[in-house]
Amino acid sequence: MTINRVAEILDADIICGEERASIEVFSACGADLMSDVMAFVKEQVLLLTGLINVQVIRTANLMDIDAICFVRGKKPSEEMVEMARDMGIILLKTKLPLFLSCGKLYDSGLTGGGVRVID
Repeated sequence: MTINRVAEILDADIICGEERASIEVFSACGADLMSDVMAFVKEQVLLLTGLINVQVIRTANLMDIDAICFVRGKKPSEEMVEMARDMGIILLKTKLPLFLSCGKLYDSGLTGGGVRVID
């Protein structure tokens, strides 16, 4: 699924990285704990989170996450936007809560298949 399609489904605004919004993501991860993201995420994943701090951008960069969607109407700071631009990370924001955002994407065919499951 492309980032443009994600934006349509979630009625989301693309904050930065519009020029790369045609890239594909193959799964999504909804989390507010970056330690969970680091433990479970694989590659080509869209991160959905309500956490607003620079650690989200740093974690996405470290885990090779190409796109982050902030939920519940949260808006990243200008520092976060600039950091994401510098790192080539696409940022989106939606007014939907995390649960509904994940559900809508799952219903549209985006799975959690890129997420590692630890026993």
